[in-house]
Amino acid sequence: MTQSTANLFDWREVARLALISRRMDELEERELTPAGLVTYQFSARGHELGQLLIAQMLTKPLDAASVYYRSRPFVLASGLTVEEALASDMARVGGMSEGRDVGVVFNMPRRGRAQIMPMAGDVASQYTPAAGWAQAIRYRHEQLGEESALGSIAVVFGGDGSVAGNGFWSALTMATTLRLPLLFVIEDNDYAISVRGDLQTPGGNIAANLASFEGLRIWDGDGCDPAVTADLVASAVDYMRSWAGPALLRLTVPRLSGHSSADNQSYKTETERAAEWSRDPIVALQNFLVPDQMSEEEWRDLEAAVDLELAQAVEAARSQAQPDPAGVTDRVWAKGSPPALVGGLAAADISLPRGQDTLQPLDPRRLTMVEAIRHTLDVELYVNPRCLVFGEDVGLKGGVHAATLGLQARHGEGRVFDTSLSEEGIIGRAVGVAFAGMMPVPEIQLRKYADPATEQLHNIGSLRWRTAGHFAAPLVVRMPGGFRRIGDPWHSVTDEVAFAHSVCWQVAYPSNAEDAVGLLRAALRGDDPVMFFEHRAMLDAASARRPYPGDEYVLPFGRGRVVRSGTSLTVVTWGAMVERCETAAAETGASIEIIDLRTIVPWDKALVFDSVRKTSRCLIVHEDFLLNGFGAEIAAAIVGELFLELDAPVQRLAAPSIPVPYNTGLMDAMIPRVDQIRERLEWLLSL
Repeated sequence: MTQSTANLFDWREVARLALISRRMDELEERELTPAGLVTYQFSARGHELGQLLIAQMLTKPLDAASVYYRSRPFVLASGLTVEEALASDMARVGGMSEGRDVGVVFNMPRRGRAQIMPMAGDVASQYTPAAGWAQAIRYRHEQLGEESALGSIAVVFGGDGSVAGNGFWSALTMATTLRLPLLFVIEDNDYAISVRGDLQTPGGNIAANLASFEGLRIWDGDGCDPAVTADLVASAVDYMRSWAGPALLRLTVPRLSGHSSADNQSYKTETERAAEWSRDPIVALQNFLVPDQMSEEEWRDLEAAVDLELAQAVEAARSQAQPDPAGVTDRVWAKGSPPALVGGLAAADISLPRGQDTLQPLDPRRLTMVEAIRHTLDVELYVNPRCLVFGEDVGLKGGVHAATLGLQARHGEGRVFDTSLSEEGIIGRAVGVAFAGMMPVPEIQLRKYADPATEQLHNIGSLRWRTAGHFAAPLVVRMPGGFRRIGDPWHSVTDEVAFAHSVCWQVAYPSNAEDAVGLLRAALRGDDPVMFFEHRAMLDAASARRPYPGDEYVLPFGRGRVVRSGTSLTVVTWGAMVERCETAAAETGASIEIIDLRTIVPWDKALVFDSVRKTSRCLIVHEDFLLNGFGAEIAAAIVGELFLELDAPVQRLAAPSIPVPYNTGLMDAMIPRVDQIRERLEWLLSL
């Protein structure tokens, strides 16, 4: 290690934080966890050195890090206080999530060093948001002219087990193909809980395996030796500042504790455990610093000061209040919550026109739904320079349903761009982009294809809640689904109830072009994550055509529409079933009221209840499965609050729990048909 490299680091601070981290782990393992003050304990023992050195080098305004459950030393070095760390583990108000998430699942807005992007509990889920952040800071410099972004980088930490995950490989593909300023830091302790590294990676060395990976710079070495680690860290971070492309830094470290406090490491021999302890980085750090940079007495004084600081922090954390149960449902939606500190346009102090819910047709020409979606995206890309549209095939091809056709030519490849074929990567990237103050609009080609992104999708909605309002990731996921002329199990799934059950997502399902414009614009100018379903049968259906309602038309979520007025029976529906219900109701000749919900989260309960009070009968029709479909929620709400006002049982008509068949006749037998709807209406009217 050269003197210039050594001078990059505050070694006394490294020693102090290394001792704090080590003492904290020991205290939690030996006292706080057995006493029940800490429930989940994950130790960083053996991992401290590299994290602390990297943290000291991340000082640029837009430096950010995506971390995992052994990253507490790094978070401490980035500005987390010891009291906050302990309060987090004790699930107290003073912790970073105020008891809403596991104690070592950290998030932290910037405090002079790297911003800590919110962790998630899923293995390898930290990688793709980091890639999204890296792409966003490039965009902010190159497209928005922000000089402060130049040279900033994203760093993502993971263990040797996580490199087997989809998130790692997706992020690696993004970073190398786009030459993103993303540093992968792999802390290799050779164990994923009890499974050795050679079952995660052939040969057990991900750095060696990636040596020939195009566009990736690699550093590999001992993460316990202070001089070696300092050289590796300094070289890697210096390279990253040039924005020459991504890099991977593998640091071999021992895992001196079990995977968690419940793990006794019985799968290791005594010889193996002794060999790990012989590599203790704290001992190596002491030998490195004493006596050349500090005396033995100074080291002992530092230990004593750390013990005092930790004792005071423990008492301070224990004195923090328990979270108030009355507030457990707070900070779910943007409305009614304080603005998030990080993530989305509001946090970046970017305001867009509010729009209006009155129609102002600029063109009497009736647009198809796909034309309406395309035009709305086009307008909003002009209105908001932080809006980005991306996904598989959305560029030159214009998407598999042509919803983005021509947008790349008008707005450039930096704003409308193709991605690699990884839904985890598409959605995970969107998270990091949203954290960086952008409005990402990722497209998933078809509902079924969203399955690989399930972890990211479920995590996005809960961000505002589980970070206690520190972070949010407002974005709009466009997702075609449903039957179209013919069906099949892979392209025709709708399954919107899965996202209605994903906490803190808004879910839109327009049935016509006008509503698609208003709902999409509301989503793009909002501050919540939105799942925007585009029914394939409605994209070019004549019944879904409407005049364009204007460039400022915004339709608030949770506002249904009375499609057909009536007094004898209420039909509640959405999506492609609206047209079929209209036809069936007309065939009965009865006074039937039809409500198009337009959004199912939130849904217009007031409109539905007012109608049912008037008619005393209700049929709910949807394309999604009958079993546990969203219609069950509506029916339960009606029966629970309006039971005494009903003249007939609330009925549901929906698809059976089978895949959508390819054969047209079989598909028609599955999806509610006009004749089936009419028969059910007539039966209800007869009661």
